[in-house]
Amino acid sequence: MLEGKKILIAISGSIAAYKIISLTRLLIKEGAEVKIVMTEAASKFVSPLVLSTLSNNKVIIDLFKEDLWANHVMLGRWADLMVIAPLSCNTLAKMAHGFCDNLLVSVYLSATCKVMCAPAMDEDMWHHPTTQQNIATVKNNGNIVLDVANGDLASGLKGEGRMLEPEEILLSIKSFFRKDNFKGKRVLITSGPTYEVIDPVRFIANHSTGKMGTALAEAFYLLGAEVTLISGPAKVLPQYKEISILPVVSAEEMYDSCLDNFSKCDIAILAAAVADYTPIEKATQKIKKKEAIFDLKLKKTKDILKELGKQKKNQIVVGFALETNNAMTNAETKLVEKNADYIVLNSMEDTGAGFGFDTNSVIVLDKNGDKNESGLLSKEDAAYFIASIIEKKM
Repeated sequence: MLEGKKILIAISGSIAAYKIISLTRLLIKEGAEVKIVMTEAASKFVSPLVLSTLSNNKVIIDLFKEDLWANHVMLGRWADLMVIAPLSCNTLAKMAHGFCDNLLVSVYLSATCKVMCAPAMDEDMWHHPTTQQNIATVKNNGNIVLDVANGDLASGLKGEGRMLEPEEILLSIKSFFRKDNFKGKRVLITSGPTYEVIDPVRFIANHSTGKMGTALAEAFYLLGAEVTLISGPAKVLPQYKEISILPVVSAEEMYDSCLDNFSKCDIAILAAAVADYTPIEKATQKIKKKEAIFDLKLKKTKDILKELGKQKKNQIVVGFALETNNAMTNAETKLVEKNADYIVLNSMEDTGAGFGFDTNSVIVLDKNGDKNESGLLSKEDAAYFIASIIEKKM
């Protein structure tokens, strides 16, 4: 997502500066090019040598050394995004009122890119009227100011003012670089398992973790779509708060939720592992272990994919098929019988694919007879692979 993006990190004097080590590593892992400027005070909290090593670029601190008076303009024009993290109370005040007495603020004032700030300070400083006025001024000047967290503070107190964790800042950076491939499109995705109640303490389920559904939701969100995720009791959920999550438990609840939301979507992707059968009767009390053999009568659950295939108008409907044998034949049959536009085939016979893995290998079949095979990918990359096929044929 951040491949080739130029990120300029500006570190001001705060104990939270140590977190930028992790943020730098995360950005590099995502494929971004990272340069770092910092104040003299910040260098007391985190080693410039460590940051230089991780970013593969020299960390710049002093405005008046090595002809950097000209370079502060160059840095502000080089970046696709400038991230001031941590943003101290002192640097915030300088930004708000245009004071320019160090390299960091000089770069900020000459930056032509968007600027994102992650404040860090003690709770009383954060809530002080002057600080809030400065925050408002910085926002009004077009900068992105991230929320502060509530938690342990350097003073030993607990409260608001804590800088967001590196992983949270990374999410905000990735959201900033959202693409517009699916801009204006509403995507409905199902994910996870369903639980079919037997009695108050037992249920029928499967091994789905929701990893693939979550990967799809995040991929389509970062490609510009408005995403609604209908999720069973999954172990993994999307991290982006802009993704609407509708929790369900049973196959019946997922069916109802899908029908309620289908008319509002442009694309429906049914990645959930929905139970095919549910108990005819659900015991109101725990069933005691008495008989040697216990018969449990089941009935078919409602077919969500088939119903959406019947109801669709101009929507694209995508189903998933997880198979253990005769995979291609079963997937082709499902594509026709359910009136789907695509079937994403997973085979349990493929190494590294199926429930619980971080990887997947899919074959996307469409009603024109085309087959696109991904090979073994991370589930994140598999999600983008599926999205790219849908985009080409929209």
